[in-house]
Amino acid sequence: MEPPDEALVASVLEGERDLFGELVGRYQGRLVNYLFRMLQNEEDAHDLAQEVFLKIYDALDRFDSRFRFSTWLFRVAQNAAIDQIRKRRLKLVSIHRPDDEEGSGGEWELPGSEPTPYQDARNVERGAAIREAIDELPWEYKELITLRHYAELSYDEIATLKQMPLGTVKNKLFRGRQMLKEKLGDYLTD
Repeated sequence: MEPPDEALVASVLEGERDLFGELVGRYQGRLVNYLFRMLQNEEDAHDLAQEVFLKIYDALDRFDSRFRFSTWLFRVAQNAAIDQIRKRRLKLVSIHRPDDEEGSGGEWELPGSEPTPYQDARNVERGAAIREAIDELPWEYKELITLRHYAELSYDEIATLKQMPLGTVKNKLFRGRQMLKEKLGDYLTD
């Protein structure tokens, strides 16, 4: 059984610096995925994830063990992403591939588990529709859905991170999912 995050933090603070790599390993994929959904640029997401882990490492002595490490990590990541968006004044855009030199453009390929060609094409189409529907949501719903479904945070972690009552988080996630359901009605019927 793996030690809890808070125990790893305590060990790192006691001098076992190598254990920080285990924390990075636990959260790197989820953090990059979350940042990608926020920034809509894979390279920026990877770069910012590294910066966030460096910030966390430098501030580890200020971690309050009464709270979950993951909540703190994603709070720092959220703030860093918002700062980057503000600095660059990014406009939220769809994650369709730009036209390449031959002008073909199209959707980003999604990795799959060997579906049939039809299923593969349908999955690409559905994925694009879902991403587009999420992109069209008002920011507060888009952010909560991203935290829940891409960063895989629990309702409690999101409530702590966003400083919202748990009921408000659940309500807004429900409303956001309802909006997605309405937008994706055609895809839900097959």
